[in-house]
Amino acid sequence: MGIRFILMVNKQGQTRLAQYYEWLTLEERRALEGEIVRKCLARNDQQKCSFVEHRNYKIVYRRYASLFFMVGVDDDENELAILEFIHLLVETMDKHFGNVCELDIMFHLEKAHFMLEEMVMNGCIVETSKANILSPIQLMDKAH
Repeated sequence: MGIRFILMVNKQGQTRLAQYYEWLTLEERRALEGEIVRKCLARNDQQKCSFVEHRNYKIVYRRYASLFFMVGVDDDENELAILEFIHLLVETMDKHFGNVCELDIMFHLEKAHFMLEEMVMNGCIVETSKANILSPIQLMDKAH
């Protein structure tokens, strides 16, 4: 398993989406999210590296507008591949929502989770085609 968790966090440090691919208690998740968010948000723009080591994870993160996308991975995972995954996730959400923002995630959380479930299974990236990721969501939208 490569990906351990995916977080979407706003600039104030509030978690808007959290998806875990390993079992952690609610208290462990809260503590981990708090530590990672503080560590990543405290870094300024002069620190260009988007990789941080924390506990037994490597955190790969990227800021898009007002949202930080943070992915916790194993030490042996390719950081650039994860940055590309984050970019694909944002592009996919942009295609569906039209320039995704924090409110899109808040008001359509189930769709954001559904996109992640189409892309990642058991911590492994299984789908990278935006059309294949979005087609089930578009079918659900047509049914409503």
